[in-house]
Amino acid sequence: MRYEIRVDGQMSETLAQAFPELEHVTMSGQTLLFGPVLDDAQVYELLARCQSLGLHVVEMRRLPEWG
Repeated sequence: MRYEIRVDGQMSETLAQAFPELEHVTMSGQTLLFGPVLDDAQVYELLARCQSLGLHVVEMRRLPEWG
């Protein structure tokens, strides 16, 4: 599975390093974190990590599989 997490604001490189399993890009005043997620447990862990870092999650969605 691949997921995209959209958070408000531009994350610093230091903050983005809290998500080493995901790539990130900043656009339109938001940061998109995206990449492979193994299972539902990892989805909840990523959301908990966002919350613990004080990030405001705008959207989280499963991306279509490639290939």
